[in-house]
Amino acid sequence: MEALYGQHTVETGQVFTPEALEVAWEYSTGQPWVVNALGYEVCFDIEKGKNRSTPISPEMIYQAKENLILRRETHLDQLMDKLQENRVRRVIGPMLEGRLLTQSFQRDDVGYVVDLGLIRQERNGEIRLANRLYQEIIPRELVWDIQSGMTEQTLWYVQRDGTLDLKKLLSSFQEFFREHSEHWIERFDYKEAGPQLLLQAFLQRIVNSGGRIEREYGLGRMRTDLLVIWPSKEQRAEESEQPTDDGGRLSTAIRHPVKTQRMVIELKILYKSLDKTVEQGLMQTREYMDRCRTDEGHLVIFDRSPQKSREEKIFVQEKNYHEQVITVWGM
Repeated sequence: MEALYGQHTVETGQVFTPEALEVAWEYSTGQPWVVNALGYEVCFDIEKGKNRSTPISPEMIYQAKENLILRRETHLDQLMDKLQENRVRRVIGPMLEGRLLTQSFQRDDVGYVVDLGLIRQERNGEIRLANRLYQEIIPRELVWDIQSGMTEQTLWYVQRDGTLDLKKLLSSFQEFFREHSEHWIERFDYKEAGPQLLLQAFLQRIVNSGGRIEREYGLGRMRTDLLVIWPSKEQRAEESEQPTDDGGRLSTAIRHPVKTQRMVIELKILYKSLDKTVEQGLMQTREYMDRCRTDEGHLVIFDRSPQKSREEKIFVQEKNYHEQVITVWGM
């Protein structure tokens, strides 16, 4: 990958920053089509990238990735069509759910999905998604029709200073899930991962207009980790009064930049007791917050017990864990 992008630098003088190369590798892990598609998009299609004096930055790679997904490039479109096949579903489904163990894998199924390029298998047998681009596009593809049918608007959750009110968003989703989850989840091909996918559809609907969501999921994780990144769009105004020569007071507005928000959401399915699930979830959420360098964290627990009423499953609590406040949402 670096050799290919280096050729572009030699020919045009346009450099890729080390951080941009790191992001490009995360999204491609060297997969030839992804490497070429990202490189072409960022250097020849994105307006900013056409200026050869402008270094290629991580933000430009993120934009290139988003353009490829939204444009539904033929390669990605064909790959995503394969998600409807039973032998692909038997492999990808447990990964989306984050199952600790699965007995559904068959050698031929795994081999087929490896050959498609969707997953890779390590020498020790571990199976994971082939790259971060596929890791992002798979859940987005699976919820596309659901997301398109929602009526939520970004404006409802953006505050006057341009920041995203994630608590308000999750509170709205909690109500939405309480009233409509059974109907919506039945529409998923991957029903076992339905709750996680439904929340991602809701989030994507709101965040996609200005921010982005990074996802971590896979076999054995028993959770889905989401990092919501919402760039600063405005400046926060603060009134300041200064004395004037005639003894009066002059009001001026001092503007302070609003920092980009980084907010963590951890999703878990309730398999054990609620107390143990919350205890484990708080620890995992706190670790993920540290890794993502943020102080806003949310833990969402989906209770699929048929014997409980919906009202019993719904709650919201503020938990103080290792000097960090984490909001726990029951659904």
